[in-house]
Amino acid sequence: MALVPCQVLRVAILLSYCSILCNYKAIEMPSHQTYGGSWKFLTFIDLVIQAVFFGICVLTDLSSLLTRGSGNQEQERQLKKLTSLRDWMLAVLAFPVGVHTTVLPFILIEMRTSHHQYPSRSSGLAAICTFSVGYILWVCWVHRVTGMWVYPFLEHIGSGARIIFFGSTTILMNFLYLLGEVLNSYIWDTQRSMEEEKERPKLE
Repeated sequence: MALVPCQVLRVAILLSYCSILCNYKAIEMPSHQTYGGSWKFLTFIDLVIQAVFFGICVLTDLSSLLTRGSGNQEQERQLKKLTSLRDWMLAVLAFPVGVHTTVLPFILIEMRTSHHQYPSRSSGLAAICTFSVGYILWVCWVHRVTGMWVYPFLEHIGSGARIIFFGSTTILMNFLYLLGEVLNSYIWDTQRSMEEEKERPKLE
């Protein structure tokens, strides 16, 4: 896919997320007025993650266009850092957290249109575990302060069941990270094979 259409697509997705976030915040819900506000909910956190991720994608595209042909090593170094940040966010946050909502199609489009370099598996899994445990601790803290669980069903299960549930969600997030890694490799290995097939007759 050409660079310009990819850029336009990313800008459109970014604007859509900004619009959704504005509308989400405008909704007057009692739970939004209590301790933690909208930040208690993983759905809202995910929307912020996706907006930040696609914002970085747009910045990366703009930086790439400005850097192309300039020969400025400092700009190229900054572009590499921005690209690394974009790839890290996709691997660790945008894909694993986004899978649980309807934002998945946008992430799959991004994975299909741009190659992303995943971090080492150990560091990637450590990062997603840190996010998962951090959110679980945040949910527990909100309960400690307010006496109410963010997700009502937690009120109706015992402490042991909660521990199992929280542990299972952390394992699930790790599985989703690995799924994204495998999917990213499959998409680009397949595309590379197709390109090699097209080039083979020319070489013969």
